Amino acid sequence: MLRGDQIVQELPWRWTVQGKIFVIGGIGYAFDAWDVALTGVMLPLLTKEFGLSGGQQGLFAAASLAGMAVGAFCWGTVADVLGRKRAFSVTLLVFGLVTMLGAASPNFWFLLATRFVAGIGLGGCVPVDYAMVAEFCPRRVRGRVLTALDLWWPIGATACGLTAIALAPLQSWRAMLLVMVAPALLTFWVRRSVPESPLFLASRGRNDEARAVIQDLVDRTGATVPAWDVTRPPPTHRETARVLVTKFRDVWAYNWRATSAAWGIAITVLVLYYGALVWLPTILRRQGLGDTAAFAVSSGFTAIGLIGVLASAWLVDVIGRKWTIIASAVVSVASIVAFAAMLDISGARLFWILVFGLVIEVTIPAVYCYIPELYPTRLRGSGFGWANTASRTACALVPVLFGAVLWPVLGLTWTFVVVGAVVLASMVWLGVAGPETRGVELDEDEHAVGAAG
Repeated sequence: MLRGDQIVQELPWRWTVQGKIFVIGGIGYAFDAWDVALTGVMLPLLTKEFGLSGGQQGLFAAASLAGMAVGAFCWGTVADVLGRKRAFSVTLLVFGLVTMLGAASPNFWFLLATRFVAGIGLGGCVPVDYAMVAEFCPRRVRGRVLTALDLWWPIGATACGLTAIALAPLQSWRAMLLVMVAPALLTFWVRRSVPESPLFLASRGRNDEARAVIQDLVDRTGATVPAWDVTRPPPTHRETARVLVTKFRDVWAYNWRATSAAWGIAITVLVLYYGALVWLPTILRRQGLGDTAAFAVSSGFTAIGLIGVLASAWLVDVIGRKWTIIASAVVSVASIVAFAAMLDISGARLFWILVFGLVIEVTIPAVYCYIPELYPTRLRGSGFGWANTASRTACALVPVLFGAVLWPVLGLTWTFVVVGAVVLASMVWLGVAGPETRGVELDEDEHAVGAAG
């Protein structure tokens, strides 16, 4: 007799069933992108209104990312302990309410605090949403679906750019914040209708609830399935306040080589991307472009990423997750260095930033597809959450280091050369230590990936 989690992973894909969760989860991820891109858009406006110094600009750019680091740290573990559904819903509620408060900020420091807290809410979207979608997804399309989930990133970032262009005449960062609030709260309300992950329910010994969700999936997909059941015993231990430390230890104990490779690529690739995304409008303005022109180039940089995501969704199943990440990361590094080196040539800088925007969106979706597949259900949210926390923490330091240290001292080209060299080092370690996860059945054998390390 088959296990219930095996049935879930062999069901046919239906847009009205698993596709609904893909869309609802993806919209939350779009807000993550919108918020990060908005930081770069708001910086010139805030600098003009509050007379910000270079250090204050760095603090503002870091605030939301620092909050996201805390959010990824907390929400991934909440999803593993209390359930995917609760975390799936509440993350956007926190983000929407605090963003609305931030739009009414009386001064820069109050705004800084609200950006940090909003980031805590939003930081849970990546680890929780990917874990949720992965656990409802049929195995044979999981790679394509998890990679395609990253389509929502360029959609969200491009929506931010287009909104910035539309609102540019107002010169109002408050209006730009408020535009995000209503759709964020609407998405929170819609997410309440999504069922709990049956793999999570089974892993917690909540067998009756798991059976009900799985049977509903079978009925709605119209699948004919063999005999199955869910008979896992409940956990023998109680979760305590030490759960965060315990989960961290378990993630590393499961497979330290795979985990170190995952952290390495998550940190370096996202640092490279966020450094370019957050500072691009400022870089372009220093080259003499106006607000509208700078926002337009930034929008093109994110919009072309849609093609990259589609290419990534195909490549992860053709050449595998690991080699898609490595090959595209190498091209990304080369293109961003070329952009910086040819910044004074208008046609060349536009060409290379578009190449970078295209290829980096091959890398990032493959990374986000790869990391959740490294862990069993009991560690999936925490494993991805901790890796995302590490990357967000590093990214939170980028605005300060980039704007106040590296760029002024090394210049733009050598700054990207240094960051690119670290990216390439992480790719070498991934090639040595990271297992390939293409075709792995989630929880088919919890030790399969661990043994591969």
